Order: sequence, then structure tokens, then C-alpha cells
Amino acid sequence: MGARAGDLVAGPRSPIHIWVMAARLRTLPASVAPVLVGTSLALGAGHFHPLAFLAALLGAIFIQVGTNLSNDYSDARRGADTEERLGPVRVTAGGLVPPSQVLLATYITFGLAVLCGAYLVAVAGPELIAVGAASILAGVLYTGGPRPYGYEGLGEVFVFLFFGIVAVAGSYFVQVQKLPWQAFACAVPIGLLASAILVVNNVRDMETDRRAGKKTLAVRLGRRRTRVLYAAMLALAFLSPLPLWLAGGMTPWLMLTLLSAPLAVKLVQVVISRVDGPALNGALARTGALQLIFCLLFSAGLLAGGGIG
Repeated sequence: MGARAGDLVAGPRSPIHIWVMAARLRTLPASVAPVLVGTSLALGAGHFHPLAFLAALLGAIFIQVGTNLSNDYSDARRGADTEERLGPVRVTAGGLVPPSQVLLATYITFGLAVLCGAYLVAVAGPELIAVGAASILAGVLYTGGPRPYGYEGLGEVFVFLFFGIVAVAGSYFVQVQKLPWQAFACAVPIGLLASAILVVNNVRDMETDRRAGKKTLAVRLGRRRTRVLYAAMLALAFLSPLPLWLAGGMTPWLMLTLLSAPLAVKLVQVVISRVDGPALNGALARTGALQLIFCLLFSAGLLAGGGIG
């Protein structure tokens, strides 16, 4: 399958540019942000191991990139990435990289994630073996395997679990080797914002996904209800720190996240009112930026408040 006309006009790309496209670097805030929050929660309580933090951060990034490469390969095989899609060209479907090379890059990237995980297992315990294996398997099966869950409307659920609950609680665990309820509660807004990124992606690709038989949550709910879901996810994310503070043991510094609320309001306005690819591509990128800004403010609040009281 050839590249789209708009991509051909752009002229030839360097191999580095092509692999940056394949890795989808704009999605990386979804992997970086939860590690920052989980580590800040531990650091606020006086626990910090720099090498464990670095291994958790790199491991999360490698899993994210490996998932992106796996999705690029699998979606192309299933015919989901066509010339009509509104998002950026995918390297496999666009004929920019042979499928075998994308698959090899997927194996290498997940292999690097395993190396990071091996160090974390050595310093934090064998419990992380199951966590790491489940995270990689979830990345592969999103669009791969006989019954990809991304094609059944379950993508947002798994993103919430693995880029929210698992990533934040896991990042805290590698520092402290404990799992208090606050680690899970702090993961809720992070998972909601990560899922919101996928919601924008699926709203943008609704028509091409429907024709390809990809029954994403957006396809199942329809455009209007999916837009409402996006707005609700952002609203719940901003409300989540409040019960953490009111439950005791944490401070009002958590509400620093409200400083990023104006960006969230603007994003909701775009997603609710626009259907064109450029606007939704911009909203997708800015939702990732919102998650990162929210998490930086949240992390600052955790540090200022001294973590878990």
C-alpha cells in the first residue's frame, strides 16, 4: 500500500525521521507521566533510588514504543491503516519500512524493556516479573493476536489499567516495596488522562476504523457519546485529587493540578466541535501535553506535601 498523496508531496524522508514516526514520540508522555507521579509519591515520603527510577522510566518508554511499533505492524496487516485515515501516515501501511523490519524493531524494543525489568526484579522483587510480562503482552495484543482487544472497544480500559494503575503503583513499588491505597488512588487521574489520549485518536479515526471492522469504543458509542466521554474523563481527572486530600494524609498542594484546567477546557471545546483531521491531530498532541503538565503539577504537589502522611 502506498503513502497518501499528502505524504508524497512532502518529499523523501530520512531513515531517522521515518523511525521517529514509527515510534510515535508524541505519545511518550503517557509512559513518562505515571513514572514521575509514582516516584514523586515515594520521594515525598523520603524514598528514592535513582537507578530504579531510571530503569522504570526507560522500561515504560520501551514498552510504549514497542507497543506503537507492534500496532503499526498489526494494523497494516489487518488493513486498518488505509489512505483515507486522518492521522499521520503509518510506516508499515505507507510502505516506508518493510513489515519484517518493523517486526524486528518491535522485538528489539521489547527486549530492551525486559532488560530494564530484569534490573527492577533484582532490586524490588520477583513480583515485578508478572507485571512486566502482562504489560508487554497487553501492548502486543492491543492490535495483534487472534482477538485484539483494541478492535473490541477495550483499548481505553487497558490503557487506564497499564498506563495508570500499573505504571504509577509499580513506579512507587520499585522505590518502597509497599503498595498503600494512596498509590492506586494517585493513579486514577493519570489513567483517565492516558485513556483520553486514545479517545481522541479513536474519534478521529472513527470512519476508517468502522470500514475496517475495528470496533473501537468510539465506533461502538458513536461520535456524540464519545465526545461526552472525553469531557467526563478530563473532568474526573481534575476532580480526583480532591478526595485524596479530604481523605486525610495528603495536603491541598495536590490541587496544583487545577493550574492546567484552562488547557483542558480548550481541548474539550475542540474535540466536541471539530471533525477535521488537523484539528483532532492537534487535540491528540495537546491531550498528551496536558497529561504531562498535569502530572508535573501533581508530582510537585506530592513533593510539597511530603508524600503519604
